[in-house]
Amino acid sequence: MAYAIFTLSILLLNLVLDMGGAYNSIPFLRLLDDVEWAFLLPVFLFIFILRRVDHTTKNNKKTLLLFVPFGYSAILNITHDLDVVLGLFKFPNFAIRIIDILDLIEYLVVLTFIPVMLLYSYRLLKYSKNLPEKRWLNILWSIFAALLFSWDATLFIGLVFQYDISYVLKMLALFGTFLIHWTAYIGIYKYNLANNKDGIQKFLKNELLVPNNNLLIDNDKKEENKESITSDNLYFQKLDLLCKDHHIYTDCTLNREKIAEKLGISAGYLSQIVNTTTGDNFANYINQYRIEAVKEMILNSEYENYNLLTMGLESGFTSKTTFYKAFKKATGQTPNEYRNSNK
Repeated sequence: MAYAIFTLSILLLNLVLDMGGAYNSIPFLRLLDDVEWAFLLPVFLFIFILRRVDHTTKNNKKTLLLFVPFGYSAILNITHDLDVVLGLFKFPNFAIRIIDILDLIEYLVVLTFIPVMLLYSYRLLKYSKNLPEKRWLNILWSIFAALLFSWDATLFIGLVFQYDISYVLKMLALFGTFLIHWTAYIGIYKYNLANNKDGIQKFLKNELLVPNNNLLIDNDKKEENKESITSDNLYFQKLDLLCKDHHIYTDCTLNREKIAEKLGISAGYLSQIVNTTTGDNFANYINQYRIEAVKEMILNSEYENYNLLTMGLESGFTSKTTFYKAFKKATGQTPNEYRNSNK
């Protein structure tokens, strides 16, 4: 993504230099302008999305072939500029005609390569398994696609109908500037959240570990134990172990059926055990572990700059609303109020 933003900045720089007449006073700069940098934008976007999703071609070296159109453009235009711009040598007439044909091919490649790459990138989005990241990737693709499709269409209209497209290019440059700032902001924000998630997952796996080697979970046992339901109930102890030692509460899709299957009992009997032993229902019992995990992180000075919502989501809550509601119900405070009162 950093390469994509750098490429976009070069395109904007070329437009600024052109508007300022720099190419007339410093012809050498045309070497920078004549190369079709737009070939790189959809490629870098494609590679970025490919690396973020779960796809079999993620590490395929054949993706390097996608840079061939840019290489073609660079060689063709720089070779042409050695004559026209720098005057290092003079091409014969037949060579100029060949270059003109190659230029036309380049335009045709621009008009087809960019849309194809964008559509191929869009197909990759379905392989993203992380819903928040998938949503962000969709927004990112949409903005890049709007910019590149508009630029492609403008280029086509200018080429076919010989219209002056300078005004439209200025508008697209303004849009590109917005894209750079937006991507930089979101990128930093997302990077911070990613670091938060890694740190929180490490905390949940290690810091809250409660060793207990006396209990073994027998997943194959299917008969329900009808012994007296107390805190010494074997199944309740196994459930307690799954939460304390294995942190199953961090699974946001966790439900009674999943746990009952692990314990080898029915979902109804699991509810009966939890209700009788804790005096509360199953959902609140699981949420209590999630809340305690968040409280532990809030009280840990290493996590004072971490995002509270990320803590809640990584602890198993499915949304900001359910997290804040459950936390306030259990503590009488919102997560922000709890953090501020314990500084």
